[in-house]
Amino acid sequence: MKMLDKDVGDKVSFITFIIPEFARSYKMNIQDAYRYLKKYGGIDYLDKCWWALHTDNPFWVVRDMFEICRNNGGMR
Repeated sequence: MKMLDKDVGDKVSFITFIIPEFARSYKMNIQDAYRYLKKYGGIDYLDKCWWALHTDNPFWVVRDMFEICRNNGGMR
């Protein structure tokens, strides 16, 4: 049970770290960045792939999120 709790905590920590990084990179406030990522699949991508993404450089994670959103109709 403790491993599951740690994984959930690590996932939440990563997602709450990377959304502001995305916002800063694309000059958005954090709420707008979250809404954008939610609308265009970026949050789903983070949710499904966080374990691999958290080992990568944040720059590349933000770029990947941008591409996912753009491929799903995002305009930024």
